Amino acid sequence: MAREIERKFLVKEGDWRAAEGVRYRQGYLNSVKERVVRVRTIGDRGYLTVKGLTVGASRLEFEYEIPVRDAEQMLDELCERSLIEKDRHKVQHAGLVWEIDEFFGENQGLVVCEVELESEDQVFERPEWLREEVTGDPRYFNSNLIKHPYTRW
Repeated sequence: MAREIERKFLVKEGDWRAAEGVRYRQGYLNSVKERVVRVRTIGDRGYLTVKGLTVGASRLEFEYEIPVRDAEQMLDELCERSLIEKDRHKVQHAGLVWEIDEFFGENQGLVVCEVELESEDQVFERPEWLREEVTGDPRYFNSNLIKHPYTRW
């Protein structure tokens, strides 16, 4: 069993753009808040992820690599619409990896970052490009962005 502890923030322009982005394409086979089942391609690799209910900043998460062709077919034929398209930039800052997601398509203009922590109360140094925290705001969950895209807010 794996537990994910992460916090999410809005992002402003900054030196994070120097980090090369990798294209992600993802969709959801199930997007109810109690259990999310996500299919994703990252470059030429495919993944299936199951996540439990978020409590505070943590939840159960199980992720498995699957054949990329299977992932692409699930994205094209089985997943709820709309799909999530984004570039992920990974930035090291003060001993942590910050994952900055720049969205495209129906979520164009949204830029958020996540940081995985060892505990919910872990103290960390904030990068200068960090804006307000949105960890507890369900509008920013990727599984909700398929139903209520950022461009329609």
